[in-house]
Amino acid sequence: MVLGKSRGQRPAAARDAGNVSRDCGGELVCPVCRSDRVHPFLTVSALDYWACPVCEARFLDPSQRLSLKDERAHYAHHQNDVDDPGYRAFLSKLFDPLNAKLTAGSYGLDFGCGPGPALADMFGKAGHTVDLYDPMFAPDMPAEGCKYDFISCSEVIEHVYDPYSLFAELADLLKPGGLLGVMTCFQTDDARFANWHYRMDPTHVIFFRERTMREVALRFGWTCDIPRKDVAVFEVP
Repeated sequence: MVLGKSRGQRPAAARDAGNVSRDCGGELVCPVCRSDRVHPFLTVSALDYWACPVCEARFLDPSQRLSLKDERAHYAHHQNDVDDPGYRAFLSKLFDPLNAKLTAGSYGLDFGCGPGPALADMFGKAGHTVDLYDPMFAPDMPAEGCKYDFISCSEVIEHVYDPYSLFAELADLLKPGGLLGVMTCFQTDDARFANWHYRMDPTHVIFFRERTMREVALRFGWTCDIPRKDVAVFEVP
């Protein structure tokens, strides 16, 4: 599986994306939709960003990503308290529309739960059962053959080197008709990209738009609901 198999190992979608960011001819391809029509977008503070005209994603040049050591060090500074009301209110942007689509007692996976799995706790208090997975903080894999009614993926996809492969792997973990809820800050204004706070996080390597999410759904044959800015809920047939 792309998600990785050993304790503490990052998903292959994160580890090996340098190999899939280029096609067999060595040309750069979009890590979201695999289009080979990407073009230079912007250089900011010696960092080079590319744009995909198909899905409208913007992404950092693969050669300029952090080392695994530096990436781990950055994540170690995250302060996500499960009981922090402000953090839970932030997560409710994804929780509310996803929970509204679930039947009672659903079985889910909080993918990329981080050191403080508040979102999983919110689903648990709503009567659902939730497994945890995070390559840094909860690296035990789901049981072989495990299938979920839903997967939540909050503030994760912007860190992933190969989201195309990750989307495919998450879909394989869902039951027919399962739901995948994704939250990430949508990029909307190219003129403000250089000074955008979301770009300034060195672990954020890919930036999505509403159009990007709809293209993902189109590529995989899913339905896509955008209940609010920064949130997409996919239904996998």
